[in-house]
Amino acid sequence: MKSIVMLLLIGCLFTSCKSYQNVVNESKEILLKDRDTVRIANDAIEYEIIIIEPGFNYWLKSTARPEGYYTQSYLESRNKLYVSAWNQRVLNPISYGNEHYLMRIDYDYGIDYGYEVNYILYNYFIYFQLTYKQRLTGFIPRI
Repeated sequence: MKSIVMLLLIGCLFTSCKSYQNVVNESKEILLKDRDTVRIANDAIEYEIIIIEPGFNYWLKSTARPEGYYTQSYLESRNKLYVSAWNQRVLNPISYGNEHYLMRIDYDYGIDYGYEVNYILYNYFIYFQLTYKQRLTGFIPRI
């Protein structure tokens, strides 16, 4: 009888620890989802990226490939294509609607924005395409 009671107590202890872990993970998830503004700025070359998209910060931390996975030249080449397609859609709201494409992205191909900017911009395009089921280019958006 004592062994059954001990097993029940141990079982309750393990399940209570597991449920506590789930609460902690859910709390972290909520915190990341609440911080839905990503801002990157560099005063030296006068650029600033502000992404205000619910869930993007969480997706970037939890789902996107880690920094360093892609080379900067890969990110730059994809961003050029995505920015060009994005800006065409901003200029043509009759064909594409204006609910998703609100602002033009000023991305100068001659400026080296660095890895971090290209990484976040690229991942935003992937997140956007997956979330809103859009295809900006012929590339299939994948993680």
